[in-house]
Amino acid sequence: MRSRVTGVGELGVGIGWRSEIDLTVERMPGIDFVEVVAENIHHDSLPESLRVLLDRGVPVLPHAVSLSLGGADPVDGARLDHLAAVTDALGAPMASDHVCFVRAGGLDSGHLMPVPRTRDALDVLTANVKTAQAALGVPLALENIAALLRWPDEELTEAQFLSELVERTGCMLLVDVANMWANGRNLGQDPADLLDGLPLDRIAYVHVAGGVERDGVYHDTHAHPVPPGVLDVLRELCSRVRPPGVLLERDDLYPTDAALLAELDAIRGVLAATA
Repeated sequence: MRSRVTGVGELGVGIGWRSEIDLTVERMPGIDFVEVVAENIHHDSLPESLRVLLDRGVPVLPHAVSLSLGGADPVDGARLDHLAAVTDALGAPMASDHVCFVRAGGLDSGHLMPVPRTRDALDVLTANVKTAQAALGVPLALENIAALLRWPDEELTEAQFLSELVERTGCMLLVDVANMWANGRNLGQDPADLLDGLPLDRIAYVHVAGGVERDGVYHDTHAHPVPPGVLDVLRELCSRVRPPGVLLERDDLYPTDAALLAELDAIRGVLAATA
């Protein structure tokens, strides 16, 4: 029997706000919420189109990419303060980042790197998440990432790792079905197995995005159309739980407004068919 997420308000269908498509997002019909990359805005000078959306009552959720919660170093206080200030300025009901690290040994990878699924790594991640939660004052959702490699000597499956993280911190999950599909293509991980093992009642919302295959490797680019397979994973998720919200991400090679609307309509179609 399909369950329903509890403890999270209904968000609906949304799209990632980017400065390149700010007016498109502002004028697009049927947008229930938006997400903004937290590092791209400042709390005391919000972009005008975000203010328009907020005045309209559209929730704007900050999504961070640089906390490096899975890194061995302590969380950068300045980055955490920035996320907290942006969250407050937006009046956002939650904030999010990723289950990853982006810095190590004083170097920045410029990419979301997978955390080794070991108990030691889980201890570090848990401590950093608790630090972030204490600073934010709103629920923190953490996103599963796409990866091109697996660390050796894994002690936990991804589902076990994420489930223990939720149990130990009380965090929410930002479930990215596109990342699940990418890992299925590149690493042989079955998205259905991951969905079966996750605490789906802790979903904050869901990401959908596109990518492209090159030389036998699928790249989660957020710059190409959403493949049918990603919508299949969304459908699989919706057969198990009704997610509070589903958001389309697009970060580059922006298509026409009509193309974006068509992808949003495809998401709505999956939600309607599984209602």
